[in-house]
Amino acid sequence: MSEPFLFFVIVLFVLAISDLVVGVSNDAVNFLNSALGSKVATRRTVMLVASAGIFAGALFSSGMMEIARKGIFNPELFTFANVMVVFAAVMLTDIILLDLFNTLAMPTSTTVSIVFELLGASIAVALLALHYQGGDLSDVGDYINSSRALIIIAGIFLSVVIAFAVGAAAQYVSRLVFTFHFERRLKWFGGVWAGVAVTSLAYFLFVKGLKGASFVPPDLVAWVGDHTFSVLGVVALVSIVAMQALLALRVNILRFVVLFGTFALAMAFASNDLVNFVGVPMAGLESYSAWSESGTAAADLTMGALREPIRTSSLYLFFAGAVMVATLWLSSKARSVTETEINLGRQGGGLERFAPNGLSRTIVRAARDIGSAMARLLGRRLRARMEHSFEPRTDDVAGDGNDGPAFDLIRAAVNLTIASGLISLATSLKLPLSTTYVSFMVAMGTSLADRAWDRDSAVFRVAGVLNVIGGWFLTAAIALSVSALFAALIYHGGVVAVVALLALAVFALWRSTHLHRAREKELSARGAVFRAEAMPVSRVLDETTSLVSRSLDEVALGYRRAIAALNAEDRRALNDAQRSVEALAREIEVLGGNFVRYIQRVDEKEAEGSKMYLRIYAHLQDLLQSSSLVVQVCREHVRNVHRPPSEAQAHSLQTLIAAVTTYLQSVQERLADRALSDIDAELDNKNALLATIDDLIEREVEAVKAAKVAEPSSNLVFSILLESRDVVAVAARFLKFYSRHIDDLEATPHTDPTPLAARPLSA
Repeated sequence: MSEPFLFFVIVLFVLAISDLVVGVSNDAVNFLNSALGSKVATRRTVMLVASAGIFAGALFSSGMMEIARKGIFNPELFTFANVMVVFAAVMLTDIILLDLFNTLAMPTSTTVSIVFELLGASIAVALLALHYQGGDLSDVGDYINSSRALIIIAGIFLSVVIAFAVGAAAQYVSRLVFTFHFERRLKWFGGVWAGVAVTSLAYFLFVKGLKGASFVPPDLVAWVGDHTFSVLGVVALVSIVAMQALLALRVNILRFVVLFGTFALAMAFASNDLVNFVGVPMAGLESYSAWSESGTAAADLTMGALREPIRTSSLYLFFAGAVMVATLWLSSKARSVTETEINLGRQGGGLERFAPNGLSRTIVRAARDIGSAMARLLGRRLRARMEHSFEPRTDDVAGDGNDGPAFDLIRAAVNLTIASGLISLATSLKLPLSTTYVSFMVAMGTSLADRAWDRDSAVFRVAGVLNVIGGWFLTAAIALSVSALFAALIYHGGVVAVVALLALAVFALWRSTHLHRAREKELSARGAVFRAEAMPVSRVLDETTSLVSRSLDEVALGYRRAIAALNAEDRRALNDAQRSVEALAREIEVLGGNFVRYIQRVDEKEAEGSKMYLRIYAHLQDLLQSSSLVVQVCREHVRNVHRPPSEAQAHSLQTLIAAVTTYLQSVQERLADRALSDIDAELDNKNALLATIDDLIEREVEAVKAAKVAEPSSNLVFSILLESRDVVAVAARFLKFYSRHIDDLEATPHTDPTPLAARPLSA
């Protein structure tokens, strides 16, 4: 009788381990970014400090476990059988959802996901139970802890505004006091400033954290609670004196504050978010224990026992902490997610990941107008003094975070102090505040206050923030709907449904891991050409050759897809072709965004490399423009429901596409193999191909004069033929360009690009 539910409990704990892995991969961004972005220490040192914080936080998290048991639903109205359905649906949904966002390198909230998953699964099971019992479906509200759920949800989303505002205000004041050249003023005010920061961080570590630890004697917890302000006063006094003394000894106290803050934020993350990963399995184990001891049928026993307070065993918490630490060190997805926030908050310019949109442009224009109006209210002298505090330094901050820190230690310390304080406060109130929302929005607020978002980058950064926030709302919607669906399937399918959904989760994890590795490998292969470092001529040639070769292959593949889809009137295939062209455009755009910084840093003796870089970019732009127009005119022709090309036109296009793709593939292979010593044959092929295109153009002109074709079809064919001439000419220019520098090119090793044109049209 107990076997199916024992199986459910085992599955919950297996899923808990997987959830810890995907959860830490997502949430590592919260406590690593400030230390890694400021390069306060080596990555190994930062990871060791964070690992210690995770272990400490895991041991202090026992008191938070009640959220999963009674924070969202009223357990006394659910039977044991129904509660197990809710828990299984929640864990399966959580793993798939978090892993999806990790694969996309987008940070999301594990707290929001667990809250909305519990809400969706509880509502679904309550509705099904009422339906089969013949009850009134309007009573479903009684099953949900509505007041508590609303408080949790409101707190989570209110944290976005509060974290951004508090982070911006704290950073603005800190920058006014210390400026970017903070070394001198740090001697005057640094002891007090760092002491306050350390006291704020210690507030959670030594005061509020004690209440959640299962191994701390109750008498000690009670004493600390009765003497909180006295304890904090002593900590503040000792911290200020110690920090000032360290300053006198010329110790960099900012490094200490940032590393201590990393420890505290990692501890706050583990204490606040561990419930999201193991709270549900622990509640499932408690439910199973209560049912197995009751002797009551699973469909009859209600789970009021989940309302009783319980402290989780330290052994379970220690094991959970160990899994989290191992994931932190081994997960490549954790590093990918981390890069998103650092990129959005970096102090200098560089390559932007997100494209601007209408809303981001509107926000930036409004902020500019408001800033101008406020500046007019300030006196000229006061405004000048304030502007002096925000004059950035350029000696040690890298534009893209590759050669130096993305921001300085002042901002890193503010990020950690404010985020830790807000998360600690929520933890002490038993509110499952989103650590992702808080840490991300604090970082964005400090970036804004620090003027990291200047006129040239603001529209991109705001667009990135909007994308991330949009993903948060999407998290809530997906978590609610998918968990409800899974709960309904498990309610009806039982063990069979759990096994099927478990297989789906395993496949999703395997598939996402495969996609992530492929993406990382591709970015690694292409990354060299986007570096902002001075490169000799040989490296410019070698690294751009791979991009040019891939681009020619993409164009050949795009041609085949577009013409085949045009003749078949296949809009979906044309949309796919359009997306491929857009992906190539983004890659070429990154190359263009990089060449200005490359030219600025190139050595005088390598000045020829700058000219080559620009010439290659110009040719790629020409190639992209022509190939994009071919796909676009084919797509618009089909979308407008025009007549397909006539038989004669279709034959001409087939002749064209066969000749052009063969030529492009031949050029691509020469570039890939560095076979450029004798290109006369390819140039002869180019001239013959251009003559063929001219013949096809003449044939179409004669058909138009004879009025034997429809006007839209003729416009389409003319556009394809004319742009094809340009594509062929550009390919020949690349061939001649690289052949002139064959000696430099052959002196460097290379990796052959993956051929694309050989793939099927459905690829």
